[in-house]
Amino acid sequence: QVQLVESGGGLVQAGGSLRLSCAASGTIFSIDAMGWYRQAPGKQRDLVARITSSGSTNYADSVKGRFTISRDNAKNTVSLQMNSLKPEDTAVYYCNSDVRRDKYSLTGRYWGQGTQVTVSS
Repeated sequence: QVQLVESGGGLVQAGGSLRLSCAASGTIFSIDAMGWYRQAPGKQRDLVARITSSGSTNYADSVKGRFTISRDNAKNTVSLQMNSLKPEDTAVYYCNSDVRRDKYSLTGRYWGQGTQVTVSS
């Protein structure tokens, strides 16, 4: 079993910053890509940022230059530094990880429970 636990959400004024963290635990042989998605009320869940095990990143156009994703492979954690936050960034943020549970298995995608980020204007 694999668990992902997020932390760091909350309420912030427009222009402020928040840092989200996510820790993966359980039966883990290796983790390929890790990422952050978000889902606003009535909308689909969309990619925010993603990082591979080698450190390559990609971002949604709406967050480029404001958000930075990073990971600690030794600790199986991924973080999202969010600066210059806007009201339209308000959403539930979910982390995910593509986990290989042993060297013979395929990767499986696991999700955290989500953390609320609210940006007031």
